[in-house]
Amino acid sequence: MPYLQQSETDRAAMLAALGVDSVEDLFTAIPQAIRLSRELEIEGELTERELKEHVRELASWNRPASGRPCFLGGGIYDHDWPALVDHLAGRSEFLTAYTPYQPECSQGTLQWIFEFQSMIAEICGAEVANASMYDGASACAEAALMAAGATRRKKVVLSAGLHPHSRETIRTYLRHAAIKVVEAPLKEGTTDWGDLVDEETAAVFVQQPNFLGMVEDLDAARSVSKDAGAWAVASVYPVAMGLLRSPGAVGFDLVVGDGQSLGVPMGLGGPSFGFFAASSEQVRRLPGRLVGQSVDGAGRRAFTLTFQTREQHIRREKATSNICTNNALIALRGCIHMAALGPKGIEEVACLSRQRALELEEALTAACPGIRPAFPGGAFFNEIPFRAAGGDSAVKKLRAALAEAGIAGVLPVSEWYPDMEGVFTLACTERTRPEDIARVADLAATTLPAETVA
Repeated sequence: MPYLQQSETDRAAMLAALGVDSVEDLFTAIPQAIRLSRELEIEGELTERELKEHVRELASWNRPASGRPCFLGGGIYDHDWPALVDHLAGRSEFLTAYTPYQPECSQGTLQWIFEFQSMIAEICGAEVANASMYDGASACAEAALMAAGATRRKKVVLSAGLHPHSRETIRTYLRHAAIKVVEAPLKEGTTDWGDLVDEETAAVFVQQPNFLGMVEDLDAARSVSKDAGAWAVASVYPVAMGLLRSPGAVGFDLVVGDGQSLGVPMGLGGPSFGFFAASSEQVRRLPGRLVGQSVDGAGRRAFTLTFQTREQHIRREKATSNICTNNALIALRGCIHMAALGPKGIEEVACLSRQRALELEEALTAACPGIRPAFPGGAFFNEIPFRAAGGDSAVKKLRAALAEAGIAGVLPVSEWYPDMEGVFTLACTERTRPEDIARVADLAATTLPAETVA
């Protein structure tokens, strides 16, 4: 039943079982000075039908981005997924399972996790990946701890192009670990490492593409890290790996990221799943869990939970991570999505997303003199940083005009980069339609002044 109503007789029986005379007696431990001394100002009770109608009305206030043209980016993208993702992930064998505490009894769960690890490792260009993480931000923070533990150094250098949530999470993790966090600034949209990376640095973090949508020079990041003996860590947008070189192929030590673009709805920002890949040399330091392939007593192919580094298990004080579990059900969606698309399908999604972004850049700059690429000549994937004449007030005006037209778009970046007044991003995916690009260009032309960006 969706709703249960206890009668006065039921309440009296429960209070008697607890040994108290009234509900108020349950709150005697709370000081009177901080207790509410009046009745709650709420409306009267509703019937079940009236309650359903009320909740339905409240839910109708939401305007999901997936239900309208969406040009929002910043780490969450409006990608599509095959119908079988919903169908298979909703099966009771997966939907009701939590986590394999008796792993060898859960061969089906262990098999898909093994396949998930294999596909993530291939996307990242790495040798091994774990059984997923909570999200991309916590994966970055775990990478920082792992690198610091392995190198025994007390400093990490973050590109300012790393997602703000990831940078904040890293700082939170390291706040009481006596590890210094330094940010390398952006120059013309990409990272300027300067002389920040030295022999005290445990790890260098870069994002590909970065938070502004710009493609970073992974060779430069790897070079500065290796010259200092530090670990090179990349946080990647997995769809972009359908076109761009994987960090593993460049020689990065760790590759992490968020899997929302792999068959996971935008969901107002979550939940999603994170991923974590590395070389086989670092397998015993991986956070979380790792499923391996073996054979059973009869010589048949079988799967086993090979490593568990969490502190609640036998490693205890020797644990390399306190990550408790993985986002198994959400990661399952990613596994099904990757298996359904295959390498060619992911490449096609990447190509179409990139093509739509090129069309958007051309249409918007042609229609509106008041908008120009923020970093001319720089490479981007599917998310483009623009600069608007008129600064942030013009950006807000454009965002409002798009919203009024039923279009989700315009992410002002000055909230995180105060020196980027008037810069905003628009993102495209394979779901972006040419007619929606034309609408955005027309709205920009009629909304913003005709002045030219300086």
